[in-house]
Amino acid sequence: MIRALAFLAASFLFASSVVLAQTYPSRHITLIIPFAAGGSNDIVGRAIGKKLSEAWGQPVVVENRPGAGGVIGASVVAAAPPDGYTLLLVSSTFTINPAIKKSMPFDTLKDFTPVAFIARSPLLVTASNNLPVNSMKELLEIARSQPGKITYASSGPGSINQISAELIALSAGVKFVHIPYRGGAPALNDLLGNSIDAMFDALPVEVGQVKSGNVIGLAVTGAQRSKALPDVPTMMESGFKDYEIYNYFGLLAPPNTPKAIVKALSDATAKAVASPDVAELFEKQGMTPVGSDPETFAKMLAEDLQRWTQVIKDAGITPQ
Repeated sequence: MIRALAFLAASFLFASSVVLAQTYPSRHITLIIPFAAGGSNDIVGRAIGKKLSEAWGQPVVVENRPGAGGVIGASVVAAAPPDGYTLLLVSSTFTINPAIKKSMPFDTLKDFTPVAFIARSPLLVTASNNLPVNSMKELLEIARSQPGKITYASSGPGSINQISAELIALSAGVKFVHIPYRGGAPALNDLLGNSIDAMFDALPVEVGQVKSGNVIGLAVTGAQRSKALPDVPTMMESGFKDYEIYNYFGLLAPPNTPKAIVKALSDATAKAVASPDVAELFEKQGMTPVGSDPETFAKMLAEDLQRWTQVIKDAGITPQ
């Protein structure tokens, strides 16, 4: 009798999930971007949101919820109903936060449902036109000669931008001054205004400014030079052996979101990523389109969290 009831309950849940997926989405979807408008997360999120809206005929409303290195926006999604109508755009800071922060309001792996791995991009190191440097070597030389005076911007404490910069400083034996912002766009504004000296950020934020000569491109953190900026050397070419860092972009839903809805979202996102206009946009911005199933993205998140936990421990960076 108990087994029969359990079977009936499971059958009911499966049937309900299928019906729900067949009618999904029946209203607007909210896509939370946990950083300020204009940054790399914003560029990716709005591009994907536009394609999902076109495919489904339902609005995808983008909401920027910056603060606490992306934790504020992520908290909203962790607590949202598991119905597929509230989603989160994440990047590498999402899996760095647990390693760099003493406490978190949610469990990074357990309190979200992976949907899709969208794209990845190396970081780009740039300098203000006011700073007399044209290479990483020159940036480090001036930082070494003026300890504690060369400033750099990031999209917030614990972000991949900050961690990447601190790993460079640690390796080179120099001291930078960290200036945190609520996203890449406001940081870039101050770099353009010569209020800060350097910036470490994903390529999409700065690639256009480097091409136009508004900032100086010093290095990219990928294994190869970026097709978007072929004249900018890699960190390894600049003397940093095995230095290879990428920023990923992906989509998450609240915990316990039905598998049928997750599959519908994942399939639609993969089609969006593969569409010619989005693929072209990403490649022009120096990003590599990926698109993946939820299981692949879940595995990548777990591996990335483990990697950064070890890197931060090895680097002697104290959680705050």
